[in-house]
Amino acid sequence: MSVSFYNGKIALKLLLFQLMALVILSIAFYMNSVEWGLSAFAGGFACWLSNALFMLLIRYQKAVKKDVPIHIAWFFTIGEGVKVIITITVLVIALGIFKAAFLPLGLTYLAMLTIHIITPAVIR
Repeated sequence: MSVSFYNGKIALKLLLFQLMALVILSIAFYMNSVEWGLSAFAGGFACWLSNALFMLLIRYQKAVKKDVPIHIAWFFTIGEGVKVIITITVLVIALGIFKAAFLPLGLTYLAMLTIHIITPAVIR
């Protein structure tokens, strides 16, 4: 997990940068076809939504002001579990129900994960 989630401003910059990359990648795939553009958006959205909800959960943990290490560990564990469930749910809906194209969905999802890992080092 990235250290950037401890600082709200850096986490917000990270989410905004991911959203900007999501839009750019979706438009780039949209140039090929509408289906590819929507599939790329679904793949990036699966990653972005889970990160945004994780950030909200961590902000809630700070609002509760329980700085006991065991509480922080449980919030991170629950947050990671929620991220996995939301990501799987969005990807299953995109692939199963909407029949999204796998290539743009997978590439955009992987690009968003890479951005999530690299961006905190670049922002600082």
